Amino acid sequence: MRFDRIILPAVLTLTMAMPALALTHTRRGPTSAKPLHKRVTKSAKPVGPRAMDSERATQIQAALIKSGYLTGEASGHWDVQSEAAMQKLQADNGWQTKLIPDSRALIKLGLGPNSAPSPTTASIPASAQQPFPAQH
Repeated sequence: MRFDRIILPAVLTLTMAMPALALTHTRRGPTSAKPLHKRVTKSAKPVGPRAMDSERATQIQAALIKSGYLTGEASGHWDVQSEAAMQKLQADNGWQTKLIPDSRALIKLGLGPNSAPSPTTASIPASAQQPFPAQH
């Protein structure tokens, strides 16, 4: 009889506790949705510096020679001397020197996007370029 007094409350306690224990553990699904279709892989981009166009290299070298950062003649080949001259120009102005050439350095050398006059305004006299005449 004593056995029934111990077992019966223990069994009742366990049967009452089992659903409560089952509710404490929440089931979770996957953290990311499965793709509906296969992903298309992009082609790999070329690694490393690209070669500079010889015409652009000549323009930059001529501007570096004019500003005193490079000596000799513009060869059109972006070589170690040209690179060192550009790095010196950028360092003198407090700009980065690892990526070359820096856009600010090109603008300073007069090779930026607004460095050349547009062909439409170059042929028009300065007096005609005024949008409104001066009022007195």
